[in-house]
Amino acid sequence: MSLWLDMLGTEVRFVSTRSFGTIRVAEAGKGNADTIIFLHGINGHLEAYAKNLVPLSKDFHVVAFDYVGHGLSSKPLIEYTPVMLAEQLGELMDALGIKKAHLSGESLGGWVSGHFAAMHPERVDRVMLNTAGGIPIVTEKGKQDLQNFIALNKRNIDNTPSYESVKARLEWLMHPANRHLVDDELINLRLGIYLRPESRAVLPRLNDILARHDEFLIPLDKLPQGTLFLWTHDNPIHDTDSVKAAHEKVPGSILYFVKGNSAHWPQYEAIDEFNAVATQFFRTGGIG
Repeated sequence: MSLWLDMLGTEVRFVSTRSFGTIRVAEAGKGNADTIIFLHGINGHLEAYAKNLVPLSKDFHVVAFDYVGHGLSSKPLIEYTPVMLAEQLGELMDALGIKKAHLSGESLGGWVSGHFAAMHPERVDRVMLNTAGGIPIVTEKGKQDLQNFIALNKRNIDNTPSYESVKARLEWLMHPANRHLVDDELINLRLGIYLRPESRAVLPRLNDILARHDEFLIPLDKLPQGTLFLWTHDNPIHDTDSVKAAHEKVPGSILYFVKGNSAHWPQYEAIDEFNAVATQFFRTGGIG
């Protein structure tokens, strides 16, 4: 099924922010009492949540967006950090008239969500850290995975991005059993974004976020009680030992490992399970 058939029923538009230019958003479920904001990974875009927005809009007001520097949002040549992207999230919420929201962030999205929750606890309800970056990497394998990932990204920075380089980047996200999900539409969508001149200019600055990973770790002691670490047993970089160590540092937090085949993109690889867990967690604060 096409991503855009999946997203039929969302409103896609551009929103102006005070400091970060125009931000592309996809929104559904307006009028529902609780808002969930979905935050994608590094070098990604809002279509990472194509399989989740419409199903979850039955119960929630849902918003996904392209960070500044990503997707089709503005791409200023500035320093990019998770803290800066958390500031952008606050401005986007202001522009959308959202005072308080649940946050569900994958990879860089979890990293940004953690910083935003620590910076602005009054604006956050429940927090789902989905295979998040920004937690201490405690294994040598995880540290090597990070270097491998930086190298994969550099293939699309140092050279003109190609179908093959983007395919390799996307397959890195997926469990081996799910490589069929990396289809022509997904590859060509991301390739089309990467080939835009403004994207080519900003990509090196985005990769610097990864190179400076340990400078911007999430302040775990400031995360809200009941934070959900939604993880997979095959997640690269921030592996099972890393998330278990982080979970122990957040009082009252929940650790859930996805049961279906999934690596770094459970919202796309284990769709029904992710949507069910998200619905229960954001409704009740618990799972299972």
